[in-house]
Amino acid sequence: MYGIEDRVMEFDASSATVELASRALCVHIARISKTLAFKTDKGCMLIICSGDARVDNKKFKDFFNFKPKMLVADEVNEMVGHPVGGVCPFGIKEGIPVYLDESLLRFDTVFPAAGSPSSAIELSIDELFKYSKAKGWVDVSRIPDEAENA
Repeated sequence: MYGIEDRVMEFDASSATVELASRALCVHIARISKTLAFKTDKGCMLIICSGDARVDNKKFKDFFNFKPKMLVADEVNEMVGHPVGGVCPFGIKEGIPVYLDESLLRFDTVFPAAGSPSSAIELSIDELFKYSKAKGWVDVSRIPDEAENA
């Protein structure tokens, strides 16, 4: 589809969560890019953020003018086109807006899922923007302090 299919990594074990993907790829969880699906009045939207970031409800509401509500598992495959654990920002159903969170800008490359709960691909930040057809960059997350993770 984009000429990058040969770069997709398939794993014998699940990479469906940030922690599992981090283990499978031997990288810090922050370099896993997670794709979050939120309900909108027109269906859904995707926000891609760093694996260690958490959506900040106030920042989200201030930017998008509505309260964030994630899709439930049953809605994800139907509305987006990928199963939970394999949701990626490309190869999705037509018309879904995609935004990249600034938490990703700390890295040269990140690892989004590639459509299944046991796959990933390493992409540069520019490639992620291009292949996701992102509408733009947003700042709707927060990264927990290291002290919170200790």
